[in-house]
Amino acid sequence: MIVDTHAHYLPQAMLDDLKNRSSDFPSIECMQDGETWKLGFAGGSLSRPILPNLRNSDKRLQWMDEQQIDVQVCGGWLDSFGYEIPHDEGMRWSRFINEHLMKNCEASDRLAPLASVPLQNGKMAAKVLEEALKAGYHGAMIGTQPKGGSGNLDDPDLDPFWEAASDLKATIYLHPMFGCGDARMLDYDLLNIIGRGTDTITAVARLIYSGHLLKYSGMNFVLSHGGGGLPFLLGRMRTGQALKPEYGDPQASLEGCYYDTVVHDANTLEFVCKQFGADRVMLGSDYPFAVGDLEPCKVVNDANLTDAERADIFGNVAERIFHLENCGCAGS
Repeated sequence: MIVDTHAHYLPQAMLDDLKNRSSDFPSIECMQDGETWKLGFAGGSLSRPILPNLRNSDKRLQWMDEQQIDVQVCGGWLDSFGYEIPHDEGMRWSRFINEHLMKNCEASDRLAPLASVPLQNGKMAAKVLEEALKAGYHGAMIGTQPKGGSGNLDDPDLDPFWEAASDLKATIYLHPMFGCGDARMLDYDLLNIIGRGTDTITAVARLIYSGHLLKYSGMNFVLSHGGGGLPFLLGRMRTGQALKPEYGDPQASLEGCYYDTVVHDANTLEFVCKQFGADRVMLGSDYPFAVGDLEPCKVVNDANLTDAERADIFGNVAERIFHLENCGCAGS
């Protein structure tokens, strides 16, 4: 079984329903202009346009056939998570997203949904995570900035969420947010090309040095984009921890994480596998975004890996940590 573990899905039916239930979410704006849809949160600027292939499933399944992908693990869209809205509304919003994502993924046994949680409140996020896992979700996708465009994942307020994720042995997929707070990246598309990596590095480095990734080691913690550059900074982080022994251990922390293959380069993929082992790496595409890897199997086939390592990356690891036993052609 070949599994794409990094994909995004915001069903059109959810947007249609939101237009009819706008009074339930007073802090959320839903703008439609013909075929263009955008979302806004807490009076902030509107999101980027929601791509048609992000909203619909027909071309998604066609693309999966073309790429010989059996199952796709579908998270939501980070721009739509709404971490900046009030807590109670954020909890209702996460449940609303989850309701529609599950309903649309259930239409095919080839789509495995990841829940959204209201990360702006740790206790609420823990509750929604537990609900989602009981409802059949395969884990949760979270962003790096729990207050919307700000905040840190090692904030003590989030400890109930991390504790629940660890106790429930949940798979948590960490994905960077669009903004990274650095004005130098406003040109040359650097926000998307470089900023995503620096956002992941910063957020995860805090979780490492705070000790979170070792304290809450019961969860399966997945880092997108091959770890966003962290595999190349491991030596420097070890040096930092040697100077400050009270910091968490970066080697042990990163060896306990999982990584996707969205690195766009076979040599880079080989390095990630050498650092942490192919049994910690999983195929990813970042579908449907153009800056993703829309021929995801190619980088794995081009890398100097054994057949056993490729089998782990293509599906063995994903089937285990996302509990995909009843999806696609699992077990056949």
